[in-house]
Amino acid sequence: NAAQALQASEEHYRATFEQAAVGIAHTSLAGELQLVNRAFCLMTGYAREEALRLNIRDLTHPDDIRPSIEGRARIVAAGAPPYQRELRLRRKGGSYLWSDVTTSLVRAPDGTALHFVTVLSDISERKCAEEEVNRFRAAMDVTADAIFLADPKTMRLLYVNDTACRRLGYSRARLLEMPLFQLLGKTRDQLVLEHDKVIAAGERGARTETRYTRADGTRRWTELHRRALTRPDGVVIVTVARDITERKAQQEKIERLSRVHAMLSGINSAIVRLRDRDALFRESCRIAHEAGGFDLVWIGLVDQARAVAQPVAWHGDEESIQNLRHVSLALHDETQASLLAEMMRTQRPAICNDARNDQRAAGLELGTERGINSAALLPLVVSGKVRGVMVMCSPVGGHFDEAEVKLLSELAADISFALEHLEKSERAAYLGLYDELTGLANRRLFGERLGQFVRAAGETQGKLAMAVLDLERLRSVNKSLGWRAGDTLLREVARRLTQAAGAAAIARIASDIFAVVLRSARDRADTERMLATLVDRCFSEPYLIEGTELRVGAKAGLAIFPSDGLDSEALLVNAEAALRKAKSTGERHLFYTPELSERTGAWLPLETKLVRALERNEFTLHYQPKVDTVTRSVVGLEALLRWQSPEFGTVPPAKFIPLIEETGMILDVGAWALRRAALDHRRWVEQGFRGLRIAVNVSEVQLRQRDFVQAVQQAIREGIDPSGIDLEITESLVMRDVEENIRKLNEVRALGMQVAIDDFGTGYSSLGYLARLPVQALKIDRSFISAMLKDPAAMTLVQTIISLCHTLGPRVIAEGVEEEEQAKYLRLLRCDEIQGYLVSKPQPFDEITRFLSAGQVCRNAQP
Repeated sequence: NAAQALQASEEHYRATFEQAAVGIAHTSLAGELQLVNRAFCLMTGYAREEALRLNIRDLTHPDDIRPSIEGRARIVAAGAPPYQRELRLRRKGGSYLWSDVTTSLVRAPDGTALHFVTVLSDISERKCAEEEVNRFRAAMDVTADAIFLADPKTMRLLYVNDTACRRLGYSRARLLEMPLFQLLGKTRDQLVLEHDKVIAAGERGARTETRYTRADGTRRWTELHRRALTRPDGVVIVTVARDITERKAQQEKIERLSRVHAMLSGINSAIVRLRDRDALFRESCRIAHEAGGFDLVWIGLVDQARAVAQPVAWHGDEESIQNLRHVSLALHDETQASLLAEMMRTQRPAICNDARNDQRAAGLELGTERGINSAALLPLVVSGKVRGVMVMCSPVGGHFDEAEVKLLSELAADISFALEHLEKSERAAYLGLYDELTGLANRRLFGERLGQFVRAAGETQGKLAMAVLDLERLRSVNKSLGWRAGDTLLREVARRLTQAAGAAAIARIASDIFAVVLRSARDRADTERMLATLVDRCFSEPYLIEGTELRVGAKAGLAIFPSDGLDSEALLVNAEAALRKAKSTGERHLFYTPELSERTGAWLPLETKLVRALERNEFTLHYQPKVDTVTRSVVGLEALLRWQSPEFGTVPPAKFIPLIEETGMILDVGAWALRRAALDHRRWVEQGFRGLRIAVNVSEVQLRQRDFVQAVQQAIREGIDPSGIDLEITESLVMRDVEENIRKLNEVRALGMQVAIDDFGTGYSSLGYLARLPVQALKIDRSFISAMLKDPAAMTLVQTIISLCHTLGPRVIAEGVEEEEQAKYLRLLRCDEIQGYLVSKPQPFDEITRFLSAGQVCRNAQP
């Protein structure tokens, strides 16, 4: 019957209601819970009795209450469909779970609202998964790397993060619709091949570096890390792309600067090695092209008379070189500014980093159609004037940055220095043989020519004479008419002498003294006749100097070969002795006689005075600074012994040191010098001059003593500890009894002292022993330093010694440095320290202290 059917239906509903897998709740229109099922209780954690005492508000997250109420109200008022939303359901313990909620309104047959039925599904796991995905996407969007997921079959992107969009300059929608090979600037086949390699690499993935093009057309570098990810629906290529444009730029900059450093080193070696200007230019261009990596390098010389710069050396692209042969750049362009005019005006490098668009590059024949985009014009300045230009060209736009321009400026300065030195060397070579004022041979060249004449006369058993003429009235001419008139007179006398005797037989050997070879003279009478003829031709007629007639004469000293000398030096010295006698006696001329020879008197005995010199405090130490070659900062001092005798004045060391060594006094004097140096060093340290080391010379007699080390230790005991005193020992000395000396020097090192080899290069040291010697410094002998700028062999020896020391470890000290050019070359050769009159002469303690306080490390000192 109907009642039974209704009862059965209700029981079925109750069973379905109770056993449902989702939570079901009946709530009143006000929200009170009226009926809940078992799943609802499990979801909320409340027992059925507890739940029925709650309102739906008690179970809803505060943020979700209002939307729920508004949704229910719409269903009641407007007959809206069931209300569905996701909300947070509050559990008994206070925690929340995400639930998918569907709320329906139950109405009576007449439409009256009775109650709500709410169905709840637990979606916490799905929400957690969604949150993880959202967090992942958020993280991917803020990462610094661009991330792509691509389908290798369709060649389309499946996913890109925000970073990728920003970096490429496209929207996400545009990227997802673009073919992948088009985006990467590759063909489809190239990209298929790359994807195949990535898939074959498996978990290792693949790493590549490539360039990519942004939406605006700019190109940048990226590092791609790609890996194949296998999914049920196929393979996905995951790519993490890191922008490495800045890193690439830095890497290229470092490589470029490394090439420039290599170029600098090579050209500096050429500067040291080459003595010909054109060869230096050619080698510099070659090194700049090959080591510096520049496509085209050329050097032009400035012709001020024609106001042009003409290329004289080049290296690089052959087609550009062909064009250079016809280039002649105007120094001053009236129509527009030019790089060359800018360089000439400022005497600084002129840089062009965009040759295609920079109007200043016009006329340089850079060959922009062949890819040259940057150029640097380096001025070669000699004596304050631009004498040449070195042009370097590169295909890279923006090639020359500040760091590279600084290095290239150093290069230009070094080449300029070399040019100036070569000009001075050529000038010095000329002046080494000729008199600058008259163009006649000087004393040196005259001596060589006279020697040739003497040898020729000796071979034929012939004779010759020579005359030394002292020009009279030159001093009065200088005083009355001025130096210019005096110089004019000297040039006119030289001209007449040359006409009378021939240029090969004439020389100017002093300010107002000329020498003449009388090659056909056979005896004194013949010599007097030839001299009279010479004097008549040169001095009988007056000289017209600046409108004034001057009558000038000359006194003469004569010497005849072979009776008055068998070689050129003897003849010249003896003729000068005869001239001095003639001037003192008033004779017009005199022949040499043996009685005229000047004799050097013997030096008065010093031994008795030396015995008491130490007791009377007559010895003193003078100090000469040693400075760092690059910074010119003082790094040490050498103590030099001096004797100030009341009787003899300042006695040269060469006079008394051999004597005190011979008498054995050197032991006491040497100990005094060590003790004085240690005390002076302590005083300097107390005055704040820290880091200075004082070098004291040690003689053979001292080193030979058995108690040498004990004597040194005793002498320096009043100085600071560890000691700031070093020993300098000559190379030849240390090579005597090498094994014993090595033992002693090792003991000296244990005292905190350092050891330097003095006069290195003159003692023929064995390299095997040199490697074993406990030395910290080698001092190149001053004879090599003085000759290095004139003698290529000496330069090579200096360079070899420095290279050897850098290999073995000791510092290199060049002594006897008197010229800035010597210091410049020593810096190029990487010598560590220099010492000499260029920095300072040896000075007493008080004066050298003032020197240190003033920091005067770059001033020339007169001997």
